[in-house]
Amino acid sequence: MTRSDFIMEIRGYLVNPAERRLRTPWRIIVWLFAAGFVVVVLSALFGIVPAPERATGLTPALYVVTEQIWGFIALSVGGLGIGYLLDRRTIADYGLLPDRQWWRDAGFGLVLGFGLPTLVLLVQVAVGFTAVTGVLVTSPSEQFPFGGTDAAVRLGLLAAFFLVQATTEEILVRGYLLTNLAEGLAGTLGKWRSVVAATVATGALFGVLHWTNPNASLLSTLNITLYGVLLGACYVLTGRLGVACGFHVAWNYTLSLWSFPVSGLVTGAALLGTRSTGPALVTGGSFGPEGGLVALPLLVVGAAALGWWVRREYGSVEILEAIATPDLRIRTRGGQ
Repeated sequence: MTRSDFIMEIRGYLVNPAERRLRTPWRIIVWLFAAGFVVVVLSALFGIVPAPERATGLTPALYVVTEQIWGFIALSVGGLGIGYLLDRRTIADYGLLPDRQWWRDAGFGLVLGFGLPTLVLLVQVAVGFTAVTGVLVTSPSEQFPFGGTDAAVRLGLLAAFFLVQATTEEILVRGYLLTNLAEGLAGTLGKWRSVVAATVATGALFGVLHWTNPNASLLSTLNITLYGVLLGACYVLTGRLGVACGFHVAWNYTLSLWSFPVSGLVTGAALLGTRSTGPALVTGGSFGPEGGLVALPLLVVGAAALGWWVRREYGSVEILEAIATPDLRIRTRGGQ
């Protein structure tokens, strides 16, 4: 083998010559490092200046929440921007084509994300596991040090935060990672199986990412893994992130509305103050519904509702193999 042949062979392991881009494993590795670097740079350049020491009222709360929102915006810009350059995909191939159906899906996701935690509240109140203690209540929160702001202001700030936070997680975990994993595994598993495997793998990653949250447990990690799979299903059954984004945003915010912890985090404001006195194994206790057995029947209800919506809007419920087929912005060699 000549030196030239050796170099070409090595290059073939790194680069797909037909598509003129890195192969999937190398793209993901480069993406992790490059996107992380961009996030650090953006955070350093446009970081929020601390609130003045004597600031009172709304000002400190705005500074705190804006800083957290900016962090997630930097993640979105860094992650999606680097991925866009590395992958050479169209934006639509990440499930982000903002057409009319995308927004219809997002609306359904919002309804579903509001409905499931509300169902938990109603059932637990009915059986005596949860008691309503007040309206528009506040509480101390390490995650969101709101100071002396009232509940209505806090809920407005939380709405903005969860909109950005949940959407960012969906773009990165489902839009980028699931899509790339499905493509990378397709040559070994076939397209349908690769999409299923990528959905399960990113669901597991979603669960692990919440393992370090306050009061996390093996049950909460399992539950969030299953919810991650459900969020993945929202994507691979529609080819759009609309349902997943709407569901994730509304789920987090509605848990806060009913004074439930959000994956172990106390948000500091609620439309209805509640106190859960039922068995923690059922209610999730200080982790919230995601940490209890109550999460499991909700998964069944959520999956059934998703199936109904997909059949209604798309005609049939089937995993889209197109998730594993890249839609590139460049022509591949050979005109493919």
